[in-house]
Amino acid sequence: MKKILVLGCGLVGGPIALDLSADNNFEVSIADIDGEKLQNIRTKDIKTIKADLSSQETVIGLLQDFDYAVNATPGFMGFNSLKSCILSGTDTIDIAFYPENPADLNQLATEKNVRVICDIGLAPGMSNLLSGYAASKLDTIENLKIFVGGLPKLRTQPWEYKAVFSPTDVIEEYTRTARVVENYEVVGKEPLTEIEHLEFDNIGTLEAFNSDGLRSLLWTIKAKNMYEKTLRYPGYAAKIKLLSENGFFDTKKADFNNASLSPLEMTSRILFDQWKLKKNEIDLTVMRIIAEGVKDGRKLRHSFELYDEFDKETGIHSMARTTGYTASVALRMIDRGLYTKAGICFPEHLGSNKHIVDFMLNGLKDKNITYSIKTEEAGNF
Repeated sequence: MKKILVLGCGLVGGPIALDLSADNNFEVSIADIDGEKLQNIRTKDIKTIKADLSSQETVIGLLQDFDYAVNATPGFMGFNSLKSCILSGTDTIDIAFYPENPADLNQLATEKNVRVICDIGLAPGMSNLLSGYAASKLDTIENLKIFVGGLPKLRTQPWEYKAVFSPTDVIEEYTRTARVVENYEVVGKEPLTEIEHLEFDNIGTLEAFNSDGLRSLLWTIKAKNMYEKTLRYPGYAAKIKLLSENGFFDTKKADFNNASLSPLEMTSRILFDQWKLKKNEIDLTVMRIIAEGVKDGRKLRHSFELYDEFDKETGIHSMARTTGYTASVALRMIDRGLYTKAGICFPEHLGSNKHIVDFMLNGLKDKNITYSIKTEEAGNF
């Protein structure tokens, strides 16, 4: 029986551990410094370990007895956690969203003969894998467009939004320059700009705005034009821009009643309660990928679409399902020996292997996460 250690018992790490523990082939443990989070894992099938995962020595020591690691630590420590996993010699599924480039660890992973699949969640993750799949079906790519968002089903003013991750991490998306590709060149765009309105079944109209989500796709996919945009209910971007343009996201600290606090910290604290996704509150996840290009002289359009909701039976929110189960299916994929190359692997690299794509899509479909796929003549781009 293979032994798995999930690093991080948050919104996504917990469901990953629960899903893997249901597999008779695995013995699953989960580690976190927060004992309260570990207590929420109410099953004897998962061993809980209270540990400081920011310590390289601790992580390396923990992993000596495990066959696989899942890195689900917070973004601020994710890169170092991944490095510790590699140093321990443990094959790793990595969903920690950090600013560093995991490709910088490729040589180390190769030397340690460790397989690492990075960014294997929803977006990045399935967005990359399906983009890579589309790229493998085209000779040239004219346009690659990714639209993705997590939303509450019940729209409550003023925000009509709930954060499945910390408000600080969400706000960071609204302040970071969005990198896109225009005419084969990477260019920077202001976030929250270039709004498009799109129609979706089960939802209606959503707005899409620039965000910095392409990550590794910027250099792994050769497309003439490429961008990722975040989906929200209409009018949301204007509200966030109002806060951003009036200093609410500034990071410089100031003294308030003998306490040092930045406007960003104050804003995050206020929004935390307003944006908090409550237990059993229905959220939904929506993603659309459009890849347009040429194959054997024909203009084709490959489209992929996902709609998913909160699972009432398990009580697991949609964003945790669509992110976490992608990671757990990916772990089963490498355990089956479908991917064997040591080093850092991005999901789009997996997309060129139809056996892996089918395994991932079928594994998610078994969990009622279904991606629709369509190929059609494109006409004019």
